[in-house]
Amino acid sequence: MIPEINYWAVLLAMLSSMIVGSIWYTPKVFGTRWARLANVDIEGSAKSALWPIITTVLVSFMTAGVLAGASAIAWHFYEGSFFSAAVVTAILLWAGFTAARFITHDAFEGRPTQLTTLNIAHELVTVVIMAVIIGVWPPVLG
Repeated sequence: MIPEINYWAVLLAMLSSMIVGSIWYTPKVFGTRWARLANVDIEGSAKSALWPIITTVLVSFMTAGVLAGASAIAWHFYEGSFFSAAVVTAILLWAGFTAARFITHDAFEGRPTQLTTLNIAHELVTVVIMAVIIGVWPPVLG
């Protein structure tokens, strides 16, 4: 069985990811701190950002799609509110996969704890906003 997915919600969730990242990593928010901790030159050319942006769009679409599908499965299993299923699913997936993997890799790579915290917090905000969008726009059951 393939879970019902509202692809319009997935597209909006993908766009929200781009907006959150653009705000989060702007120099006036966390961009300067992130660049210093990650040892990244944010003064690079726009041309060098093309492939990372394309990659981000594709990965954000995949993340939103998986979140929508997992939310639909959780909703059918637990019943109740689709919105709640989406938000709880997002937080659980973030904790069990995203945060856990970031923490593990960053520990072995010797990255600063502040960088790990900054990045996993960004991911939490991103998936919760995605979940809110997906949650308020549930799939149409056929």
